[in-house]
Amino acid sequence: MNVDTTAGPERIVGDSPGAVWLAEARAEVARDPDSVTRAFAFAARRVGRAPLRPETDPGGVVHGTVDDAARTALLVSLADTVGVGMGVGTAVGADADKDFADRLVLLYRQGDGAERRGVLRGLDALTTLGDLGPGGEPTPLVAAGLELAADALRANDPSLVAAAVGPFGARYLDQHTWRHAILKLVFQGTSLAAASGLDRRADDELARMARDFAAERRAAGRSVPDDLDRLTATRPANTRPANTRPANTRPTVTATTDTRLSTTKE
Repeated sequence: MNVDTTAGPERIVGDSPGAVWLAEARAEVARDPDSVTRAFAFAARRVGRAPLRPETDPGGVVHGTVDDAARTALLVSLADTVGVGMGVGTAVGADADKDFADRLVLLYRQGDGAERRGVLRGLDALTTLGDLGPGGEPTPLVAAGLELAADALRANDPSLVAAAVGPFGARYLDQHTWRHAILKLVFQGTSLAAASGLDRRADDELARMARDFAAERRAAGRSVPDDLDRLTATRPANTRPANTRPANTRPTVTATTDTRLSTTKE
């Protein structure tokens, strides 16, 4: 996967020290999957922490940072190495997915806030590359991702909450959890641009919750965030996560697939 970081002042491109380090780290992950732990921890020191879109997201909360991009690239390389998505419905495929899921959980649990955000952004990238849960039943990888997303949504760190409502969250979070996650973005003052699939998943219940939230703010003499206008329109009910790929579709995870860390929001 070629992660696009050209929106930020610092880039992982060409023969820059960060680009050289990342290429070497990905190659090492391909040889030794266990090396991802050290690379994950060192990513920010090697490539920097600049926002990917400094003009519109100077804190890197909504669209991520350069080290998010580096960690995403590392996780896609790891997924390719352990064989995520290969042999779906077979013992080999299940073992590979569980191995990768266990590694993700460990990276998240042992990491700081930036590393946890990197795991969530990595799940987003993998989701854009293919369906992580074909057949309707949660795979070990999807189940682990949902556990980590739930933990992030309990956090007070806006960047973690924003990372939990990207493509992975849009596809796999249940509607109740997703609605509350969207309102938490508004409560924390984070742009709804962070939420992937917002227009597709928003429904009448979310609109009602948003109107109640706005009324409470006004009653308390507090300002109402402009983003609430996107939520208060009456919409058709949509209570299913957007996992719409055919059941026999196998995700293709490859380290050479081109995809942005910050996907276009719907």
